[in-house]
This record gives sequence, structure tokens and C-alpha cells, in this order.
Amino acid sequence: MAPTPAVGSVNDAQEPRKAPTFHRSLWGDFFLTYQPPTAPQRAYMEERVEVLKEQVRKMFEGTKEIPKILDLIITLQRLGLDTHYENEIEELLNFVYCSDYDDKDLHLVSLRFYLLRKNGYDVSSDMFKNFKDKEGDFAADDIQSLLSLYNAAYLRTHGEEVLDEAIVFTRGKLEAALDTLVPTVADQVSLALQTPLFRRVRILETRNYIPIYERGAARNEAILEFAKLNFNLLQLLYCEELKNVTLWWKQFNVEKSLSFIRNRIVEMHFWMTGACSEPKYSLSRVISTKITAYITILDDIFDTYGTTEEALLLAEAMYRCDESATEQLPEYMKDFYMFFLKTFDSFEDDLGPNRSYRVFYLKEVLKMLVRGYCQEIKWRDERYVPETIDEHLELSRATVGAFEVTCASIVGMSDIVTKEILDWLLTYPKLIKSYTTLSRLCNDISSTKREQTGGHYASTVQCYMLQHGTTMHEACEKIKELTEDSWKDMMKLNITPTEQPKVVTQTVIDFARTADYMYKTTDAFTFSHTIKDMIGLLYMEPTVV
Repeated sequence: MAPTPAVGSVNDAQEPRKAPTFHRSLWGDFFLTYQPPTAPQRAYMEERVEVLKEQVRKMFEGTKEIPKILDLIITLQRLGLDTHYENEIEELLNFVYCSDYDDKDLHLVSLRFYLLRKNGYDVSSDMFKNFKDKEGDFAADDIQSLLSLYNAAYLRTHGEEVLDEAIVFTRGKLEAALDTLVPTVADQVSLALQTPLFRRVRILETRNYIPIYERGAARNEAILEFAKLNFNLLQLLYCEELKNVTLWWKQFNVEKSLSFIRNRIVEMHFWMTGACSEPKYSLSRVISTKITAYITILDDIFDTYGTTEEALLLAEAMYRCDESATEQLPEYMKDFYMFFLKTFDSFEDDLGPNRSYRVFYLKEVLKMLVRGYCQEIKWRDERYVPETIDEHLELSRATVGAFEVTCASIVGMSDIVTKEILDWLLTYPKLIKSYTTLSRLCNDISSTKREQTGGHYASTVQCYMLQHGTTMHEACEKIKELTEDSWKDMMKLNITPTEQPKVVTQTVIDFARTADYMYKTTDAFTFSHTIKDMIGLLYMEPTVV
């Protein structure tokens, strides 16, 4: 999903400009030099993983103590190993859900609630009322209970006042205690205060949690070694994908053809890996990375570089998706458009004869995006400001690019994805609406100050300021409340039975986590130096086994 560009719109024809520094790639051709380990080295890692996987599987056998079950599941999830035991974990969670569990331990009650809700079980939050004292505060002062309650409370839905109150209470207590905690505990509390556990990008949480787990006295050596090797094998796969995607990007010669766009192919793959991290989603990552590249180019042309006339010509070509449309385009767009058509042909080959029909849906969602861009241009040129934030979001949630990359990832999945699922996605269901609203609001909060200096149409923040007569700070605080409403909407849908397979909801929520991460403090896509260290950890620093 492409963030809003960082320079003003161009309304008159001009020669291609030199790209601003922040548009250039921080990585250059670094990943083209990637050398995989030797075949014997990789074979050893894979064989050792299989041995460890079976050792850990034995830990599920005969496990009936709920505290042990909860501890095992949360550990495997945070270390990225839960995908190896989906059936076993589902069976244990069903056992936990059906058990008459009335514990007085707030930590365990919170952990049970967290794991059940995260995995789609509709459990009541009323249990937390039992932990309130006569003054209405929660009877908790130990850090473990406070932290568990804090993380559990963020799986709230609308109207759950006890969870709203729990967040305020635990945040205050944890912030007050932070300076008094030992480093290992302080690190976990600090991370939670920045991003609650449920909202963290899963593969990044795995990379960060492995050393934390290793320092813990209660660590299991088999689980630890398995987690390290599993991550290292994933890292090899990610590097191979990134090398291939970078080669594809180099074929386009973007620095010569479109020097004004954000050259972010590494960051694009990093973003998609955050949402679809499992090995089986390799094709999803590749397709969605390429779609993100095209969205970025389109966004930078429509919103930054192209004149209104040029943008509308490109829109017509995108609607046609035909080589003959190239003739009507400006010279600087022609290579891009031909490369675009060629890539979509390659998607059909990658998907194979039984799934190639899905490319139609990729084209349709991009057409929807372009229609939204054209409406934004109309607003910009007419200096139109929507009267309400709701009117703004009807358009702007559709132009943030979030829907398109999510659809691209689902298109690349296995046969669990059917034509009916893709048709359902095109109806823009409530799940998609909530997620894209979140993405737009997070984007606008992170970029609105910078965009005050450019020729952009009004953001949701500016729209709210005009609608309610507030300052920018007050508007941003209100917008943050609206992002919380979107999270509540998605959680309600997560625990509501649906005809769609669970992977669809999970994928959308995973993309929501990446949006939260990428826009947490700034537009990390445009200003990618802010995530350079995390990219290094994910791709270049294996865990030490």
C-alpha cells in the first residue's frame, strides 16, 4: 500500500526531475549479491528442524493442565512455530474454551482470554469484572498480571467498558513502574507500551522475541533451537525471493525511466513479508510485492509528478489493460505500461492454468484504485474539501492501496482461495472497510504535517480540523480514537462466524498490523531509514544456533 508522496503535485508539463534523496534506494544492488548456503548446510538445517519439530510435538501429548497449555501456545506463537502445529493448537484451544475454568490468577485469566479471542473464539470480557475492587480499580499490582491484562484488553470490541478501563489502568501502572524493572522485564513492558502484543507484526515479533526467550530461565532448549533454525530457514527463503524480485525491478530500470518515484523494492518485500510470513505464501509475497511496486508508481504519477491530463490518459490505459493503449501515453509512461502488462502475463504463468483466472481480480482492484485517484485529482484541482470526515473516507480509504495489496496476497495463495472468495472481496465487505479505514487514518496521522507544504488535497486530519474547528493536535488525537474503532470492528468480525475461511480474516488483520507498524511514528515507507535496522535483522542477521 503506497503512502502519500512527500512532494507537492505538479500541474504543468515538465521534464523528468532528479529524484529527491529520500526517493533513492538505501540498499542499491545489495541483495543481488546474495549467496545462499551450500546444499549440505541447508540440508542439515532442514533435517535438524524435522527432528526438533517432532520433539516439540510430543509436548502436546496428554497435556490437560490449562496453565501449561496456555504457556506452550503463547510461546510457540511468539516464536513463530505455531504454524507447524495448527491442528494440535486448535484442539487444545477448543479444550480450553470448553473447560469450566474459574481461576483467581489474573495473569492466567488474561492469557486465556487473549489466546481464545485471537484465534476467533467469542469469549466474554465480563470475567475481568471479578478482579475489580470496591473503588473500581483492578486488584493487580504484579507486573506479569498487569502486562497480561494490558495485552488482553486490546482484543476489545465496541461497548466493552471493562477492557477500555483495563487499558487505562494497566498503562498507567506499567508506565509508573518502568524505571524500576530489571532490564529483561523493562524491555518487554516498553515494547508493549509502544505496540500491544496482538498488533505486532508476527515475523518481526519472532525475530525480536527469540533473544528474549533465550535469556529466560524457563526456556526449553528444543523449542529455542527449533525457533532459531526455523527463522534462519525463513530468512534464506526471504533473501532468495528478494533477490529475484530485485532482478525483476532492475529489468524495468526505474532510476532511468521514472527517476521521480520512490525506489523501495526492498521495503516493499519487507512490508509484504510482515503480512504473509509463512513459507507457503512465497508466491503471495512475490505477487503482492510487485503489485505494491506498481501502486507506488501510479501513486507518484497521479499525486506528484503527472499533470492532470497525463494522469487521465494513464487512467484510460489502465482501464483498457491492452497494448494498443500505449500509443496515447506520454513517452515517460510507455515503458512502465508495457512492463506492467508483461508482469500481469507472468502472473498467469506463475499461478498456473487452474488459478490464472485470478489475474482478472488483480486488474479489477487496480482499476478501482485508479478511479479513486482520478476523483482525488478532481478534488485537488477544484480545491474541494469534503464537508465531513466520513465523506472523505468514502474515497480516501479506497486510495491508500491497502485493499489492492491484500487482494494480491490472497490471489497468490493455494486452492483454499476460490472464485467466490474473490467475488466477495470485490464487494468491499465490512472487514475490508475497517482495515482500509485504519490504514488511511494511520497514513494521514504520520504524514499530515509534512503534506501541509505540498499541493495535496486535504487529508482526513485537515478535514476533521475544518469540520470541528480543532487544532491539528486535537484532530490527530481524535483520528487515533477512530483507528481504535477500526481495530474494534476487526476484532468483532474476527470472533463472528463467517462463511469465509479463517485465513482471509487472519490475512487482513496481519496487513492491519503492518500498517500500524509502518506508520507508527512516521511514514516509514517514504522515510525508510527509520526501518533500516529491522530490515537488516530480518534479512541479514541469522540467529546464532
